[in-house]
This record gives sequence, C-alpha cells and structure tokens, in this order.
Amino acid sequence: MRCPLTAAQAGFSYFAMVGTGLLLGLTTSDGADWAQWRGEGRRGHSPDKGLLEKWPEGGPKQLWLFEDCGKGYSAPAVVDSSVYILGAREVTQLICLEEATGKEKWATEVGVIYKNDWGDGPRSTPTVDDGLVYALGGKGDLVCAKADRGEVVWSKSLTKDFGGKLPNWGYTESVLIDGEKLICTPGGNPGAIVALNKKTGDVIWTSAGLTDGAQYSSPIMIEHDGQRQYVQLFMKALVGVSAEDGKVLWKTRFRGRTAVVPTPIYSNGLIYVTAGYGAGCKQIRLGGQTPEITYENENIVNHHGGVILLDGHLYGHSDKRGDGEWVCQHFESGEIVWKSKKLGKGAIGYADGRFYCLGEKDGTVALIEASKDGWKEQGRFEMEPKTKIRSGRGKIWTHPVIVNGRLYLRDQDLFFSYDVKGE
Repeated sequence: MRCPLTAAQAGFSYFAMVGTGLLLGLTTSDGADWAQWRGEGRRGHSPDKGLLEKWPEGGPKQLWLFEDCGKGYSAPAVVDSSVYILGAREVTQLICLEEATGKEKWATEVGVIYKNDWGDGPRSTPTVDDGLVYALGGKGDLVCAKADRGEVVWSKSLTKDFGGKLPNWGYTESVLIDGEKLICTPGGNPGAIVALNKKTGDVIWTSAGLTDGAQYSSPIMIEHDGQRQYVQLFMKALVGVSAEDGKVLWKTRFRGRTAVVPTPIYSNGLIYVTAGYGAGCKQIRLGGQTPEITYENENIVNHHGGVILLDGHLYGHSDKRGDGEWVCQHFESGEIVWKSKKLGKGAIGYADGRFYCLGEKDGTVALIEASKDGWKEQGRFEMEPKTKIRSGRGKIWTHPVIVNGRLYLRDQDLFFSYDVKGE
C-alpha cells in the first residue's frame, strides 16, 4: 500500500451507480454530510434548501475543477470538509480532496485496476462512517482506511476471502454500513451477502443458502414489522435477509436480463425495483416469505441512471420506446403520469424541489421542477471541458450530486464543482 500519494504521483464502468456528493462551503456550510451512495437512506435526496430556482444562461458558476481523478465512474462521499472519491491512476486509489478548494490531501492504494472495454477503473462510491472510509474497487478489493490521513486499517477481497465471482462489468456496489456491520455482496455459493465487523473486517455472518451471483445494485437497510433487514437485487431475484444473522426472510423473482443496476426503493411496506434490457419495473408488498406482487410492467425500464421516489411518484429515465424518455410514474399504481424526450438518456439527482437530470451523451444538465404535472425546465448547461481519456464505448455515467449548495459532476479524470446556491 502506498499512502499518501500526491496528485503528481498518481473513475463503474458501464454500470456506475455512483451518485453520491460532496460538501463544499466556500462561504458558509450547512454542515450536511453525504456519506454514502445516494445519501441518507440511499434515497437520492439532498438535504439542501434555498437553492437556485432557475439557472442563469450558461448554467451555474463553476467553482473548481480537479483534473486528476484518473479513470473510472465513481462519485464521491463528503464528510467533515473532506471529499472521498475513487479513481484509477497507476493503481486503483481512494483519493481525498479538500472540499473548499478541490486540492488533493492524500491518496491510498485500493488494488489493481479493473479493465473493461466500456471503461477502466472503479465503479462504486466510498462510504464514510465514524472516522473511517470504506472503498470497493472494480476487482473486488475492499479497503477500510482512516478518514483523516488514508492509513489502511484492514483490507479484504470479495473473491479471495469470501468466494465471490467477479461480475462481467466488475464490482459496482457501494458497501453499506449499519451500526457495527459492513454489508457487501460477493455473490456465490459461500453466501451471496456478507456482514463484516466494520472495524476489523472479520466475518459476522454469511447469508447461507443464498447463492445468487453478484450483480451491480447496492443494498439498502429497512425496518419492516419490527424486523431490521437488508434488501438486495440480483439478476433473477429480489431478496430480504435478516440483519441479525443473514437468514433469508423473503424472496421474489425478478426478470433481469444481462445486468441489473438500480438501487431498490422502500416505502411503507412496498419495495420497488427496476432494471434495463427490457426487464422493466416491479413492486411488491412485504408480508411472509412470499411477498405480494402489486404490479410488474415496462413503464420504467431504467438502465443505470437511477430512479427517485418523491411524494408518491417515481422519476427517472426509461429505455423503452426507441431512445427512451424521462418518466414520472405513480408509485402505488405503477401507471405513467407524464413522459418527456426533452433530454437524452441519463442519471438523476434531487434537491430542494428540483431534479438535476444529466444527459450521458454530452454532459448536458437540465434543472426541472419536481412536479407530477410535467417536465418544467428551469435551465440547462453542458459540462466543459470533456475528458480525453474516456473509453470510446463509455459515456458520462457518474450520477449528479447536490449538497451544501454545490453540484458535483464527473467525467473520468475531470471532477467539477458548481455553485447552485448563488452565494
């Protein structure tokens, strides 16, 4: 391990789910953390208030640009004035930046670089908790490091230590911290889901009997009928396991094809999942070992740009019908409320009554009202400059993140910070 490295010494592939954000307060900070993938509760909701309701022509002001993230599709986590992001430089590294300036503080080696035609490098978002930061590389290398200086506390391999098999496009999940447990998904016969002691890396339990191969989704923690459990999406199954011992509590089929990526969504006893390649979406109502299927359709076929639940409605891009469209779907009924082709396929973030929609082809970002009444745009701009190191088959897949008045975007080695509060 090399720690620390300077920037001079020195990022998902296709299925990046790296929609976490940064804290940045050049003037004042609200003190909100974005410590994991999709923020608190993994819902994709920013805690920010008082943001710009409309953007000026050309978009919000760019505050800084860090140009040495290396290859990869990872997005950052931000806690206590530090930004944590993964990138492939000489090796896969966990990189720490100053939130106020974007300057590099330290970098720690995670493992060898995952390589793929769709783009080399890491795919997951770091998770920060209790002075430690956890990072998973595309090859399954898992590192726990001290958040203040990058010193490695422990490291494991999802393949070598837990019998996992590397998915076709690499490991992309962002590990989950729940109390003293770290939850991850090696996949395979020893137990598809594993709980580790977050401070030592020692195994607490494995989900015996659950042998599905790892896919690209990240798990969530829910409480239902007094039972704490972890929910994870596999290619052909959506599963809930006991937080106490990893026992399978319930399981329902899923018609995944090729790859399943988006994070499950939970609300009031209902769980919603979606995936691309024609898989569509499905909602279940929990109850017993075989949940009730409330609907299953193709009204949202979300590849990897994510879906966000807000006020009883789901918002995201759907690949159905040619080039696809942005869709608002009623959560309980599964019916389409509105759809729009005003932006190409991409990822979504939410903050303060607005959605931030990112087009994967050219990096166009559109600000729209979070409204069930249609696409109501309040400004757009295009990310500039563009990276020169992205794979020819890759696109701009890192999810937009909004926190502490800042919008964060990434295009491989280029990591942008924009002022969306207008301070």
